[in-house]
Amino acid sequence: MTETTSAVSDKIRCDACPVMCYIKPGAAGACDRYANQDGKLVRVDPHIILERTVSQGGKLVPFSRTEDWDGKIVHEPSTFVTAIGAGTTYPDYKPAPFIVSAEVDGVDMVTVVTEGIFSYCGIKVKIDTDRYLGPETATVRAQGEAVGHVTTSEYGSQMLSLGGVHHLTGGSKKEGRVTCDTLMDLANCKAVELTIDGGASVVVQAGQPPIVNGVREERMRVGCGSATIGMFAKQWHGKVDEVVVVDDHITGVLSEHQAGKLLDIADTGIKMKGRRSTPGRYFQVADPGTGWGGTNISDPLAILGAFDAKEAKPGLSMLMVSTTGEHSSYYVLDETLKPVETEMPADLKFSVERIQENCEPALCTVLFMAGAGGSLRAGVTDNPVRLTRSVKDALTRVTSGGAPVYVWPGGGITYMVDVTQMPAGAFGYVPTPALVAPIEFTMRLSDYAALGGHMDYVKPLSEVQNGDDVRQLPWQNPIPGRRA
Repeated sequence: MTETTSAVSDKIRCDACPVMCYIKPGAAGACDRYANQDGKLVRVDPHIILERTVSQGGKLVPFSRTEDWDGKIVHEPSTFVTAIGAGTTYPDYKPAPFIVSAEVDGVDMVTVVTEGIFSYCGIKVKIDTDRYLGPETATVRAQGEAVGHVTTSEYGSQMLSLGGVHHLTGGSKKEGRVTCDTLMDLANCKAVELTIDGGASVVVQAGQPPIVNGVREERMRVGCGSATIGMFAKQWHGKVDEVVVVDDHITGVLSEHQAGKLLDIADTGIKMKGRRSTPGRYFQVADPGTGWGGTNISDPLAILGAFDAKEAKPGLSMLMVSTTGEHSSYYVLDETLKPVETEMPADLKFSVERIQENCEPALCTVLFMAGAGGSLRAGVTDNPVRLTRSVKDALTRVTSGGAPVYVWPGGGITYMVDVTQMPAGAFGYVPTPALVAPIEFTMRLSDYAALGGHMDYVKPLSEVQNGDDVRQLPWQNPIPGRRA
């Protein structure tokens, strides 16, 4: 594929992005995506087309059990033209590099593909861990440069927001470059080490367990301390007098919890530190940390006060366990009503193992997020707002490298995509700095014409498939971490 160029002696000028590199023969531009090949500007990576076939391992879902079903998925082509390797629309007035028509179930469809240059983009990271990574809003750094911040914690997972235009363009040149490199590596499923001000160091890789302060996470919590009490109360009934599930957020106490009350579990005289919420549920029993249940404690007895002698008796048994089952201890009250650690009975060991069994594997989830602005949309139609309306009206389907995306409500086309569902190497960059990501718009050919599409540039799928610089890959069904 070639782009419009202007010659300067034996060099050619690339106009695929705002950097406008002059590229000498046999060399590539600053982004390593375009090169000067015999005086022509070419896209270095081949254009990707996905083939959905049984022979290549594609999964076909039958919507009809009739004998004459031909294996086709309704309204989904067996061959899909992605935007990976397609090229860009820069300087924006140009039609998209590929506007491809095909018939699907008797309907004329069109897919418009382009590699978008996104200065307005970022990465949302979900890290499955109970360990304390850092205070909310704390700066996240890569190679010492600020690249994002910590956001909320969501039920056993810590969220990070990375990138965005302010880090890409609003700081120093180094900050912009490091931010761009970090986003591209994460989007391409590579491991990146991040440090959090006032918190931890964490290695993040899409589809892989996080590594927090050098420790690889194995599992995420089964639930908060209160939920764990509710789930396993019956399994503890009659086998132990008291259970405390230690949790940085909501620590659960079996004898006080409603689940314990319904099972007629007797009061034990236990006294908890922290702030009592509702019966059997305590907040702020300790500071956040990387110890028991995401707290900073290594000795669980530190969250207990003295047992009430009016209710507690010598010999009373107590299990203390974390929300992942990673930490657990068994105690028996001595004559002075102090807990003494004792070997755990086998049936309680089994209950701890059951907690561990019900914890899902800890993973890092990486979502690329970007806004398809008016310039990119101009490559699809000469009236960009019509494309936005078409997407909102569900007449146009948006994908990224063939992967489904979530389009945010409200103005514009702001979308998120799970990077593990995309072909390897789907993301590039330009040193403005900005990320380059594939985006495809699929709709009926009649709808494309109605929204003012570039109809003169529509070409049949067969013409694209037979191009000289095209690579056809199996349309893989996404599996988290499949490129690890």
